[in-house]
Amino acid sequence: MDAIEAIMTTRAMRRFSDQAVEDAEIERCLRAAQQAPSGGNVQPQQYLVLTDAERRARVGEWYRRAFDRYERTLPDSAEFRGDDARLSWERTRLASRHLADHLAEAPVIVLFLQARLRWDPSDEEGALDIGRLDASVYPAVQNFCVAARSLGLGTTLTTVIRVYGDEVLDALGVPAGRFEIAALVPVGHPTGVFGVAPRKPATAVTHWNEWGMKRR
Repeated sequence: MDAIEAIMTTRAMRRFSDQAVEDAEIERCLRAAQQAPSGGNVQPQQYLVLTDAERRARVGEWYRRAFDRYERTLPDSAEFRGDDARLSWERTRLASRHLADHLAEAPVIVLFLQARLRWDPSDEEGALDIGRLDASVYPAVQNFCVAARSLGLGTTLTTVIRVYGDEVLDALGVPAGRFEIAALVPVGHPTGVFGVAPRKPATAVTHWNEWGMKRR
């Protein structure tokens, strides 16, 4: 598949069929993930791939509990201006609720783990803001998702599991204190259709040379 086509049609898929995903397909996506750039080539990520039904069920329960709490903090759809924005929000919320209730049914769940490293250099002038360490993990997540799309597999990047991140890592035998969850990505054959997702046009959010200089 053409790279641009794969990128443009990699959208969030939260509903999956029961068709199996081959280990070889996941391994191919992980190789793509591992080729992502990272700051200083530090490569702070580890991948925890869950194919075992019991482990997926345990993580699915933690995910549902986390989403239950998160969902209660979300705004009411009546707060949105216009029907289009409201309907889009409601569709996304329903799809997210479905994933929370059915995560364990995804054939594969991939946890992207981020090492807990000191990432706060300083010199005689003070602290140096060189960016967040997770900025070196999320390119790997996106590479994984695009590679999955090229194989006809659906994914979505989620982070709500971080609400119970320590509990999940402990249940999966991850050494205490060494990692945190940067993202959880379910993988499966989607029941929806791949396509270009509605987004703001790039021209609306692009400034050339200085703020406010836009091209139409």
